[in-house]
Amino acid sequence: MLERNITVAVDAMGGDNAPYEIVKGVAEAVKLYPVKVLLVGQEEVVKKELAAYTFDEDSIEIVNADEVISTEEVPTEAVRKKKNSSLMVGLNLVKENKASAFISAGSTGALFVGGTVTVGRIKGIDRPALATCLPNAKGYSLLLDSGANVDCKPHYLEQFAKMGSVYAETVLGIKNPTVGLANIGVEREKGNALVKEAYSLLENADINFKGYAEMIDIPFGVVDVVVCDGFVGNTILKTTEGVCKSLFGRIKGEITKGPYKLAAAALKTPFGNIKNSLDSDNVGGAPYVGLKSLVMKVHGSCKAPAITNCIKQSISFIENDTVAKIESLIQK
Repeated sequence: MLERNITVAVDAMGGDNAPYEIVKGVAEAVKLYPVKVLLVGQEEVVKKELAAYTFDEDSIEIVNADEVISTEEVPTEAVRKKKNSSLMVGLNLVKENKASAFISAGSTGALFVGGTVTVGRIKGIDRPALATCLPNAKGYSLLLDSGANVDCKPHYLEQFAKMGSVYAETVLGIKNPTVGLANIGVEREKGNALVKEAYSLLENADINFKGYAEMIDIPFGVVDVVVCDGFVGNTILKTTEGVCKSLFGRIKGEITKGPYKLAAAALKTPFGNIKNSLDSDNVGGAPYVGLKSLVMKVHGSCKAPAITNCIKQSISFIENDTVAKIESLIQK
């Protein structure tokens, strides 16, 4: 029997495929990892889903929450009015030190607002950032901010760079990660006022800063950590996702018609491997780095493997004391 020293809270009601895929992912995670999960949601609904799985009795506990915050609701209003929602109950479990992390596939905005207000920011951090693993030719780059802060000041980007550097090293296992500032070119004089001023801060920061990272080079893994404001980051993320889906769709359409059908069968495995490497479910989730405890967002349409991998990420984050290391670097 696994010794369960870490407790993680999971929103059972958040996301397009809740609660089935969420519960399935949790049931798999507690078999693989030394973690206890607090499943937060409507008790009878969650209990019915859990009945389909076998697991150690001490590995999963249901925490009742009657309400659910939908993605259509205004985040600030939902957080204020729905105190008994699965999202807010889960965040309060972290605030009260009953769980070391909270995972949700629910409303991105509500999770960001609720996390900032309930869990709180690390001292010295002005804005928490959403950090997403972006697939590239070498594996993954950490992209932040990927959508939480659309308007930024230069010193926000400096903080994002420091937090991303720590996360990449402690959770992703990248030693002395390289950091690049997303820009329209690599020349020192290029860019808008925001990136030019941020550049001056980053080149003097205690990180492995490599200068500007041009958009065309990011998919090739030019740096380990890509820093930008949330508007640019979300644009990079969604464009990458759209291009990948479009390209795979066109390739599939071409090789499954006419004389290419036999070749399609032979190429199924290599193309399947490439597709899996681009699947966000195989990574897990995106943390809001900069909070006092781990709050992690999972894609709204995620399946069970994303939840399982997200719990694995959480364990690495907690075991490596990532929050303390971020705080130490920020204080420098």
